[in-house]
Amino acid sequence: MQPTAMNPSAANAPDNSVAAQLAPLMTVVLVAFVVIGMALPVLPLHVHDGLGFGAVVVGLVAGSQFAASLFSRVWAGRTCDVQGAKRAVTFGLLAAAAAGALYLISTWVSGAPIVSVAILLGGRAVLGGAESFIITGATIWGLARAGAGNAGKVIAWMGTAMFAAFAAGAPLGVALYNRWGFAAVAAATAVAPLAALAAVLPVRRVAPIGKPSASIVTVVRKVWLPGLGAALSSVGFGAMLSFSSLLYAGNDWTPVWLPFTAYALALVAARLLFGHLPDRIGGAKVSLVCALIETAGLLLMWLATSAIPATIGAGLVGFGYALVFPGLGVEAVRRAPPESRGLAMGAYTACLDLALGASGPALGLITASGFGLRPVFVSATVACF
Repeated sequence: MQPTAMNPSAANAPDNSVAAQLAPLMTVVLVAFVVIGMALPVLPLHVHDGLGFGAVVVGLVAGSQFAASLFSRVWAGRTCDVQGAKRAVTFGLLAAAAAGALYLISTWVSGAPIVSVAILLGGRAVLGGAESFIITGATIWGLARAGAGNAGKVIAWMGTAMFAAFAAGAPLGVALYNRWGFAAVAAATAVAPLAALAAVLPVRRVAPIGKPSASIVTVVRKVWLPGLGAALSSVGFGAMLSFSSLLYAGNDWTPVWLPFTAYALALVAARLLFGHLPDRIGGAKVSLVCALIETAGLLLMWLATSAIPATIGAGLVGFGYALVFPGLGVEAVRRAPPESRGLAMGAYTACLDLALGASGPALGLITASGFGLRPVFVSATVACF
């Protein structure tokens, strides 16, 4: 089967045409990340209350997935380039189902907490690898179906599906956990990816463009600058994720979920309304403007004396970051050899993993030093700027 042609004028394709090409892949991403999102709020409860472990083990279990995602990005990208994106997505969905099975097995031996948490750690690691294969494979598959000229739309809309899934997965996971315990979350994690697999199998595969000739080092050299920009701008995302609710709680602003909700809604709106701009006027130009918007939002959160300006700031952070990541992703894709786009996207996305993995502890140290939460947002502002 011949690969999809990469039409240089594809960026001018109607949005409804691109959406039709991406719809089945966005559905897969949505289902896969609902599965991931379900466990996020209940894992600490299960490990702490159900198995009786302390904060260190809770952190280890929660973080193991993201560590596995980081280390599997390049493998996922190379699989896309050599064996095709559909193979990567299929492997990722099967691995996600296997992770759910390990979750379930861990509940069967909960009477032996050490054994149970060890199996749970294995499941988290497998799920982290699955996440890399699914999102990298779906993005590369989307680029092939919609055209590299629509790279900004593809990256933005896949990310929108991912954020929507996180938003839906968290309350669903809590509801299952409260009703039937962690075993229900585990069972859903095992079954849902198989349903997504049944939906994606009929979708036509796109053959790799050619045998990759560029080495990993060569590809990394081409994408490191967009990757660095993405990493620095992602520090703002990390600050929002880890410290926005604490900022509100510390100032007695309610509700404490408001900043992240404002962030997420603004991000989704920006990507739906303006996701085409990086393809039309250039990823670097859009990223520059949106990084300044994100910086302004973080600055406003730092200076805010009440919930209203802080919430407006959180919305600006989400609106700005919404197009920084896909905008710089467009630059990464265009710099890479066509036959190595999977590897380029894997390396580029790994920069996000590194930023989120490092910014949380680093910003936490600022808080622990006794200066409070506001310097967290000052530091994020500087990094983003």
